[in-house]
Amino acid sequence: MDTHIGSLDGPALAAANVTVGCPASAPGCPMASTPAQPAAALTAGEASLGRHLARRLVQVGVGDVFAVPGDFNLTLLDHLIAEPGLRLVGCCNELNAGYAADGYARARGVGACAVTFTVGGLSVLNAIAGAYSENLPVICIAGGPNSNDYGTNRILHHTIGLPDFSQELRCFQTVTCHQAVVTNLDDAHEQIDTAIATALRESKPVYLSISCNLPGLPHPTFSRDPVPFFLPPRMSNKMGLEAAIEATVEFLNKAVKPVLVGGPKLRVAKAGKAFVDLVDASGYAYAVMPSAKGLVPETHPHFIGTYWGAVSTAFCAEIVESADAYLFAGPIFNDYSSVGYSFLLKKDKAIIIQPERVIVGNGPAFGYVMMKDFLSELAKRVKKNTTAYENYKRIFVPEGQPLESEPNEPLRVNVLFKHIQKMITGDSAVIAETGDSWFNCQKLKLPEGCGYEFQMQYGSIGWSVGALLGYAQGANTKRVIACIGDGSFQVTAQDVSTMLRCQQNSIIFLINNGGYTIEVEIHDGPYNVIKNWNYTGLVDAIHNGEGKCWTSKVKCEEELTAAIETALGEKKDCLCFIEVIAHKDDTSKELLEWGSRVSAANSRPPNPQ
Repeated sequence: MDTHIGSLDGPALAAANVTVGCPASAPGCPMASTPAQPAAALTAGEASLGRHLARRLVQVGVGDVFAVPGDFNLTLLDHLIAEPGLRLVGCCNELNAGYAADGYARARGVGACAVTFTVGGLSVLNAIAGAYSENLPVICIAGGPNSNDYGTNRILHHTIGLPDFSQELRCFQTVTCHQAVVTNLDDAHEQIDTAIATALRESKPVYLSISCNLPGLPHPTFSRDPVPFFLPPRMSNKMGLEAAIEATVEFLNKAVKPVLVGGPKLRVAKAGKAFVDLVDASGYAYAVMPSAKGLVPETHPHFIGTYWGAVSTAFCAEIVESADAYLFAGPIFNDYSSVGYSFLLKKDKAIIIQPERVIVGNGPAFGYVMMKDFLSELAKRVKKNTTAYENYKRIFVPEGQPLESEPNEPLRVNVLFKHIQKMITGDSAVIAETGDSWFNCQKLKLPEGCGYEFQMQYGSIGWSVGALLGYAQGANTKRVIACIGDGSFQVTAQDVSTMLRCQQNSIIFLINNGGYTIEVEIHDGPYNVIKNWNYTGLVDAIHNGEGKCWTSKVKCEEELTAAIETALGEKKDCLCFIEVIAHKDDTSKELLEWGSRVSAANSRPPNPQ
């Protein structure tokens, strides 16, 4: 699909007046219109590469760039700072800057980070890999060597001591969908525009290296304000769409008790609304895969919970796995989401819809069929069938409440999440760190409008601290609640400092149970025990009297209740850090089941050769 960028004329110019960064939290949203502005001529001093890049970022919806300075990117950072509408957020390290860009992309539809050559680029690499796995458009900008040094056989600092400067590029080639190394001004305009457009079109990260001596230099290609992008929507093959609809309608209408399951690629396809329209039209019961939580409403009467095999929401797996037809919209089936490959599903009963492809049972398959088009058209054709939902209502028994705590009894994790459930509203968002928070947060019932994010495919511990920083910066109308284990927090704790500098008012529940609990339940050993920290003392030291911060350490339900009341009341404008002391063996039952099945999958003996 061609993507037209740069100067446009005629009908294309009118079509270009769109904001292309669509909020990831609203996967069905259209591109929003913005008023047309004629491209203004610039003075020689303004017509620079750095200004063009900064303007492009603002145009596509990036209001904050998460950065760590280094000598190769300093001049570029000057131009980013000078751009109205763009804020440079200095992070404590590159890994957190990348995680923050990931979180920002979840909130705003696109994110960006800026680092220096190699030492910064290889530090941010892990976060960019995570963004790739989660289909997030993140623009990773690296300040590169002086353009005169390429091809000279010189050895530079921040390298591994070889005159080959391509190490960073080669690393990024495996975790980004497009790479550009800008070493001259003649084609810099095209390289920058192509990289940004590709990130938006593919919903994946891109790598953009810019030589350190170029950002401030004028060039005729930058002599006017950049014309907004025109990114044509991907179109379905009409014949393929019609054939896919006919095959699917025949398949579903023959079924007695079909169900729907939403997957994480609903975000990429921006098909959340179309999925709900299909739910309304079909009357089917619907569930979500764990990594799709928050992408479709949970307040709909036909919502039956999270389908996660043996650790599904109560009564959900029974309905899904006993169905005679299940439609999965945007699934990712891996060892974690399938609980060690233990799903009780049959391929011949499944319709799998990917962002651009539909597979019906064991076949046929249809390509170039856009998920949003397919779901919208299917909603018009499918017969209403409420059997699966009626079966769910027949067997459903409401979940019990945790046992009442004795006075000053040590706090249990299920009691903690009972209170978190009461806290969340449509003005909240929840960030769940890799670990037992996956399972406990998965059981939260999200009110309409409540955001929810976690990183299931990549599962990098420590992701949530940076992601919280970025998400809160991008979704500044929501109060974000993060549930983070002590082991994960130790990886990336420094950027609580940046949250304070940005005057964020998130609530962090630090669950201190003395180690890597999720690893314990997969395979235990002494390496899963970590050095205990005084976490509230650490955050108080980071606070250092600058900014608004409040901390509390809680060991029982009475202290937790008081801390939550304070965080929601008199400290509602503060960053609130609540350290929760929990027993090392206090885990969700779902983690116990999941851990044993994943352990069994990991420890399968080699197949005989």
